[in-house]
Amino acid sequence: MKPSRPFLVAAIAGLLATLADAAEIAGPWHAEFESPRGRQQIQFEFKADGDKLGGKTISRFGGGSRESEIQDGKIEGDTLSFVQVMNFQGNEMRVAYTGKIDGDGIAFTRKVGDFGSSDFKAARGPLPAEPAEPAIRPRPGQAAEIGPDDKPAYQPPPAGFNAKRDDISRGKLETIEYDSKTVGTTRKMQVYTPPGYTKEKKYPVLYILHGIGGDETEWQRFAKVDALLDNLIADKKVEPMIVVMPNGRAQKDDRASAGMGAAPAFAVFERDLLDDVIPAIESRYGTRTDPGGRALAGLSMGGGQTLNFGLGHLDRFAWVGAFSSAPNTKPPAELVPDPAAAKEKLKLLMITCGSKDGLFRISKGVRNHLKEKDVPHVWHVDDHGHDPAHWASALYNFTLKIFR
Repeated sequence: MKPSRPFLVAAIAGLLATLADAAEIAGPWHAEFESPRGRQQIQFEFKADGDKLGGKTISRFGGGSRESEIQDGKIEGDTLSFVQVMNFQGNEMRVAYTGKIDGDGIAFTRKVGDFGSSDFKAARGPLPAEPAEPAIRPRPGQAAEIGPDDKPAYQPPPAGFNAKRDDISRGKLETIEYDSKTVGTTRKMQVYTPPGYTKEKKYPVLYILHGIGGDETEWQRFAKVDALLDNLIADKKVEPMIVVMPNGRAQKDDRASAGMGAAPAFAVFERDLLDDVIPAIESRYGTRTDPGGRALAGLSMGGGQTLNFGLGHLDRFAWVGAFSSAPNTKPPAELVPDPAAAKEKLKLLMITCGSKDGLFRISKGVRNHLKEKDVPHVWHVDDHGHDPAHWASALYNFTLKIFR
């Protein structure tokens, strides 16, 4: 049976409308907006073919730029949707966009797994050219956040600070397993013991936490922790210590590739650390068990965990170091509800961030609250972004100051 004339007219009209919408969408669009990780700029270069949407995105964030191909793109009337696939600290991150043509722009909702969402409007045309970088090179929109007190508190490490040396004794780096009651499975962590380690001696312990794209191996990959400690111990710059590198993603699928949807598992790790990791370490190794014998530090997501867990348990940790803390960090007033207790119990609180780091506002907010409440701390700002060079340098300098 042939379709009726009204049906054909309606179908053709619908097709023409779709093609018209595709023609409206094709080409460059740009936006600047606040995300959970800070201010971002993005350019969309859309290619439209009927109801299919392709092209690429160009993102500016934290002083850098990256391109991503658009995947799973669709156009339905005045609505479009697509996925931007990015790599963050070695982890594939899928960012979902839904947009609706709204006058002379496109109103977007941008969702990054369970990590957060942003609403913004894109305008037609490419991003404006980047301005010449000032000497401190803050991220876009960050200039007002950089102040005269935002400067280095220590010098960069010397050349070769974490290179293996043949003329010194070396400690041992091993991967061990432990039973996690919190997660209900057997989990892994890396443990460094210093040269000449013996269980008969009681060593201080440094626990260091990784970022959202890492696992128990990330700190070793970023900073060569074993060589760093071997060198400092050989030069008698630090007390021999045990260093524990656990997996801060407290869920059964704790692979680094578990994705951004694993963000809630980083909060669950508080119980795993306190109830499972620390007891496992203290039962197997010769360790001090007083707060002065425990230090906690971390990078990015691990930096937020460090502030949340370390400042939340001053009876467990007297030394706390947070490097480039992520948006999982609790509001500053919640981190330090009792400034007097923090002053009394903390032996060191170190906060660091790079001036080009898109997460600068997180660390600066914590620093401002500590300053307001007169809580002693080290505040270090260098010219780095959200990168391993900053974290390795921060770990080196934090290690020099602890257990003294």
